[in-house]
Amino acid sequence: MAPPKSSLLSATLASGSSLVLLQLFSRIITFVLNQALVRLVSPQVFGTTSIQFELLLSTILFLSREGVRNALLRAQTDTQHSPDEATTRRLITNVSLLPVLLGIPTAAFSAFAYLAMSSSTTSSQPHFRASVILYALAAFFELLSEPMYIRTQNELRFQVRVRAEGTAVVLKTVTTFLVLVRAPEDWALVAFALGQTVYGLTMLLSFTVACRDNLDFSPKRVTVTKADRTDSLFFEPVLFRLSVAMTGQSVVKHFLTEGDKFLVSRLSPLADQGGYAVAANYGSLIARIVFQPIEETARVFFSKTLPAPSFDSKPKEQKDALRTAATVLLTLLLAFTHLFLLAVTFGPPYLSLAISLVLPRKYLATSAPAILHVYVYYIPMMAFNGVLEAFFASAASPADLRTQSRWMLIFSGAFVAAAVGLARGLDMGDAGLVWANVANLTLRAAYAWAFVRRYFRDREAGDVVGWRRAVPPMPVLAVFAGAGALVRGSGAAYGDVPLDLIAQKGHLATGVACLVGCLLTW
Repeated sequence: MAPPKSSLLSATLASGSSLVLLQLFSRIITFVLNQALVRLVSPQVFGTTSIQFELLLSTILFLSREGVRNALLRAQTDTQHSPDEATTRRLITNVSLLPVLLGIPTAAFSAFAYLAMSSSTTSSQPHFRASVILYALAAFFELLSEPMYIRTQNELRFQVRVRAEGTAVVLKTVTTFLVLVRAPEDWALVAFALGQTVYGLTMLLSFTVACRDNLDFSPKRVTVTKADRTDSLFFEPVLFRLSVAMTGQSVVKHFLTEGDKFLVSRLSPLADQGGYAVAANYGSLIARIVFQPIEETARVFFSKTLPAPSFDSKPKEQKDALRTAATVLLTLLLAFTHLFLLAVTFGPPYLSLAISLVLPRKYLATSAPAILHVYVYYIPMMAFNGVLEAFFASAASPADLRTQSRWMLIFSGAFVAAAVGLARGLDMGDAGLVWANVANLTLRAAYAWAFVRRYFRDREAGDVVGWRRAVPPMPVLAVFAGAGALVRGSGAAYGDVPLDLIAQKGHLATGVACLVGCLLTW
């Protein structure tokens, strides 16, 4: 039985704050580790692990579990409810086993394909094959915990995930660092691989302990009787079809999400891949700490709040649910609009100073500085697209998913053409790939927003959504515009001054004063 909307909202907000704290904790640890790692290892090793190995890991996990995970968040609204609640739970459990079954061939094929396609420069690094095998094994450990992850999410036991991931991040960090410090230099790739393996194993053990009261995850056929018909089933039909549709779509979505890493790994030398990885780690810090938890909790909230397609609830309950969902969505979009204004107002004039203070000197000659300048625009678009696609994933029917998949194929072609054209044709290098990603996210967000408008309009609730409610009032926009002009004028005046805090103190004072004014107006 679904929880009341008020308790669901409270649980979702608690989940969101917990995940933000988790991401803050894990990202601080990861940031400190990376500051040490980029000084301990070469850009070539860092590029291999942070671009190519991470891409291999995310490919296995995304293709194996993402579709099933998103479908099962809707288990309480999209299931064909059985008179027997235990039977319904068993059917859902059977569906939750699909990531494990998909993970075995996906991990084996992905690892084999990666080894076959790796360049001689990459594959000639010490212990390369052993590291690839360890990453595939780490992915499979995570997939083994997926049925238990899905159970705890649907039971709103979000603290289980927070504890599991927090512990796993600490152990991964300690393992990687210790192996790098203690082992010979040629074991650098293995250090990262062992850290990831410890992460996957910790996740599996943590969820096993949390679900130790019932670890019966073997698939079982059940008998369901409806009216005068009796069926023998392994999977709940609606959820299974939705899982298949979302898994098929995840192939295209994964390429769009990780397309820049695909292209960087094929087009750029290892040293520039290291620079790209450093820039991505620094540039996406805020996105991972704040926006990713918000996207995940929004997906849970929308999945549990939006009315079931059968519309078996009362009209007033349907209207209230739609209004609640619209309020949450528009509030998030309004907050992201303010953050976008902050980024574009203060990012460009002060980013060069920040880069000179934070980025290790040997990475200043790579593509990292140029990429970080584009992240000013990339991160806000990640936020907009994330929450809008969270709504889409929570409300879309299989037919909607098929339509979106066709559009995503078009977006994929446009992304590749733009990426190659900007990176090579206009000689923008790896920064061109990020600009192509900005355009890609903009198109995807626009498509999801069009779906949101149509979704509410078809349910006679079109009046509860409108773009004006996601845009700040004119006085706020005017203050941000004035602040942007002032800090850019200050930046031009200090253009020939050395990039250090003392020399740039006047420029910094201007920025602080303008920032206070913008925040007060907000």
